[in-house]
Amino acid sequence: MATNFPVTSRYALTPTATFVRADGTPVVYLKRRFVPAPEKFSLLQWHRVVQGERLDNIAARYLGDPGQFWRLCDANRALRPDELTETVGRRLAITLPEGIPGVPHA
Repeated sequence: MATNFPVTSRYALTPTATFVRADGTPVVYLKRRFVPAPEKFSLLQWHRVVQGERLDNIAARYLGDPGQFWRLCDANRALRPDELTETVGRRLAITLPEGIPGVPHA
């Protein structure tokens, strides 16, 4: 079943399932979304976190859309977005979207 999520949503490609209540009412829900493995991402560059930085601003800078912060979370194996910016000096991988191959040694 198609979802109403925009193509830029982390849930756009997440499959749905249907649960049927005892009274026969169908309830459509999203199946569980697993964080992709790091090897599914091609590194573009590194970003070093500075004091007071926010993940949405980093996403806007590198990805052109603050709503794409979740791509940074996936590429850096973060389940909580805040964990990516809470340590000053942390290096964040800025990557292509999952499954898009990069040019080796570019």
